Amino acid sequence: MSAYDDRLAAFVGRELVARRPAADPVNVPMIRHWVEAMGDTNPRYLGADPVAPASMMQAWTMRGFGSPATAGAFDELVALLAEGGYTSVVATDSDLELEREVVPGDRLTVEEVVESISPEKVTGLGAGRFVTTLKTYRDATRGVVATQRWRTLRFKPAATAEPRPRPAINLDNQFWFEAAREHRLVVQRCLSCKTLRHPSGPCCPECQSFDWDTVEASGRGTLYSFVVAHHPRHPAFDYPLLIAVVELEEGTRLITNLTGVTSDDLRIGMPLGVEWLDADPELTLPVFRPTDLQER
Repeated sequence: MSAYDDRLAAFVGRELVARRPAADPVNVPMIRHWVEAMGDTNPRYLGADPVAPASMMQAWTMRGFGSPATAGAFDELVALLAEGGYTSVVATDSDLELEREVVPGDRLTVEEVVESISPEKVTGLGAGRFVTTLKTYRDATRGVVATQRWRTLRFKPAATAEPRPRPAINLDNQFWFEAAREHRLVVQRCLSCKTLRHPSGPCCPECQSFDWDTVEASGRGTLYSFVVAHHPRHPAFDYPLLIAVVELEEGTRLITNLTGVTSDDLRIGMPLGVEWLDADPELTLPVFRPTDLQER
């Protein structure tokens, strides 16, 4: 075993996330939101003596969107894995064991320890290590209500170039990809009410007509929103990856990548123009470049 393996092995049994309380007690409104979103009509969840769905367990103790993450052993482990080249991550499986049903009023906490880190394995994604952690959920009396084994694969991105992942092409969107191969950006239009729509579909959401044609877009638009993706990495893309929602002059929006710009230059509402990415002989996609930066 190498010195690096010894350093990884030292994390086994170590507390990864200290005991953290849920922001709110288990409550009926959140249960209602959950079952309505999931379409789960089991009367047990909202009956006279309601219980929370087991699938909600992790949701009760997750950090809020605006809550800052605290540095600790988790960051140390990620940094050590990155030192070994394991910079990409994908979740592989999760095993949840319920000790008792959770009910409104329960105040839960969660703690997480590293259960195991595998030797390097060869996988379809690349060489990597499986990291298994154990989360323990407790109530206010420190009684265990559930445990969850969470396994991820931390792997080294393949060094060889790979083809861009293929979009799901079907009878409803085939026309759009065929136009893109000709470097034409088109938008589906309802023949009955003239409403433009994207993504494409068989039926107009406004008048329910199945009759449609297309209009050719100008290729000009503005930046409506964007995110900067860092992980998980795929060898077909360059990172950081700029993913944008572009509002076209015609009024529809599409999700695409930005090119010729860094995240520091981006601002909501900036003008954009279409360019064409010939990913391979069978796939061409529109990407957008800021036009005001070109003019400077």
